[in-house]
Amino acid sequence: MFINITDNKQTDNKASSNGLVNYLEKENRIHNKEPEYWFNGSQTNIEPYEVRRKIDGNIAKLGRDDAKFFLINISPSQKEIAFLKQCYGENGAKYQMKVFAARVMDAYAQNFKRPGIESHLDLIWFGKLENYRYYSHNDLEVKRGIKKRGDRKPGDQMHVQIIVSRKDATNKIKLSPQNTSRGKNAEHSKKMGQFDRVAFKQSGESLFDDLFGFDRHLNETMAYSNTLKNGTLKERIEMKVQEEQLESVATETKEVTAGMETLPEPYQSHTDFLQNEDSYVFSLDIDIKDDIDDEAINGRNRHRKKQARTNTR
Repeated sequence: MFINITDNKQTDNKASSNGLVNYLEKENRIHNKEPEYWFNGSQTNIEPYEVRRKIDGNIAKLGRDDAKFFLINISPSQKEIAFLKQCYGENGAKYQMKVFAARVMDAYAQNFKRPGIESHLDLIWFGKLENYRYYSHNDLEVKRGIKKRGDRKPGDQMHVQIIVSRKDATNKIKLSPQNTSRGKNAEHSKKMGQFDRVAFKQSGESLFDDLFGFDRHLNETMAYSNTLKNGTLKERIEMKVQEEQLESVATETKEVTAGMETLPEPYQSHTDFLQNEDSYVFSLDIDIKDDIDDEAINGRNRHRKKQARTNTR
């Protein structure tokens, strides 16, 4: 599960959201099929003009050079997408991604550690589910001439893009995920609302696993990848030892159960959420912990080089 907050240079987020909203409508323009509407924690059929109106109208006391909104990308792996489709079907998987997006925005709100900012209901945000990704000039395949810019990338590329206002739902509190400072003045930092981007990105895995019962192997976690790439020699050795221990336990369990004629328990899907389209808002406790971060930003694949991040006021 890859979650990132796009750098403000890419979103031009100091002016109107019109350009970004229009860009995220691209699949509705390109593909002649039922349009994909915007959604938030309460509705699933929001029109783009309403997104622009709400985002652009929630900017009280923000200056010309202040960020007005941020773009969050939620990209499950192809294994996670396949798991959702196996459990819920094609349309059900899309619906469950919207459920998951609301939980991610809960984690986003809680990460600020600000009184009154407790869940996605305290934010102004809108999500857009997309089914495809396209090659850009930065992709290696384009640079080598294998693919052309704009060509569709292979595999299942379902993901969610979210526009979230800089101001909270009351239009009074400034919330910037780019405020990552750890100043000496604790009271000032508390007032401004520190945001731990690593903890936020890390929370996506635990949210997905807990919500859908996904069995994530150690080598599929963000912590594993970051430790092997950025950890000390001792940390890398410890991670490898842990991986070997888990593999040994799994092998022993498989050997014990081999030959046993048992029927698997039926998978209990979240059919209660599918019965009522507006019922997917529910509470979930989140334990956000620190981790080492080497994820790429701007929605690119995990093993890309980091791009510079720009803090905003």
